[in-house]
Amino acid sequence: MNATRIGLFGVGLMGHGIASNLVKHGHDLMVFEHAGNQPIDDLIQAGARSTPDAAVLARHADVLVLCVTGSPQVEAIVLGENGVLGHLKPGSLVVDCSTSIPSSTEQIARQVVAAGCRFIDSPMTRLPKDAAAGRLNLLVGGDQADFDRALPVLRCFAENITRVGPVGAGHRMKLIHNYVSLGQAALIAEAAACARLGGIDAQVLVDVLAKGGGGGAALERMRTHLVSGDPTGLQFTLANALKDLSYYNTMAQQAHADRTIAQSVADTLRQATEQGNPQSYVPELVERLIARHAA
Repeated sequence: MNATRIGLFGVGLMGHGIASNLVKHGHDLMVFEHAGNQPIDDLIQAGARSTPDAAVLARHADVLVLCVTGSPQVEAIVLGENGVLGHLKPGSLVVDCSTSIPSSTEQIARQVVAAGCRFIDSPMTRLPKDAAAGRLNLLVGGDQADFDRALPVLRCFAENITRVGPVGAGHRMKLIHNYVSLGQAALIAEAAACARLGGIDAQVLVDVLAKGGGGGAALERMRTHLVSGDPTGLQFTLANALKDLSYYNTMAQQAHADRTIAQSVADTLRQATEQGNPQSYVPELVERLIARHAA
């Protein structure tokens, strides 16, 4: 594979795995130094470079990858007072791997294209361990030519890559996916809280659900917490879950789609984040639901 000059904003739990695989595949990687990053010493030792200057990063990159929390962060990086829009190399490609509101994505993409560059949204599914293993799923929104151009880079850290449609379609599909997966996790947490209060053994609960209509990926990710109290089977924070459900509700409202159940899930997550540490993982919702009614 020919080396590509890549800039990366966001070396968090997911971004670190992406970065390590880009370096492993021989690309010329520069990452943005930020307090929210995971430790990057191993990336630097492997050949990556770092900079605290967003403009320097933008001028370095033929492909600029954004792996940050959501729309406010992407808007600030690209369009903000110290944003990269005026520093992008002509013809460079921006790849937004965040989870964002599609209407914001489309607006950012228009400005990037007007500046003589290209843009695709490429949000991820799966977990940090999959990012580290180069086994993410990507949902891409963008023109076919831009998708084809990005593929050699995307294949470095993903095993399933689907072009969903034009710019914004990737983020729409990601929000739909996360609504379904997080909605299932919230439903299982509520059921598990009821089961525990009713004296049903957790292993029995999991076994019965797994053999029937309650089986699936959400239950498997919740399993270790339900049975042994280990929430790391689903390393997704309550704060991020609330953000994604809020984005889904915004998208559904803009599309004039029903969101009755989605709003209930968001309300459940909002109350849980207000009860305790919002950086707790989603499986710990079970204890929040029990505590909510303990008094």
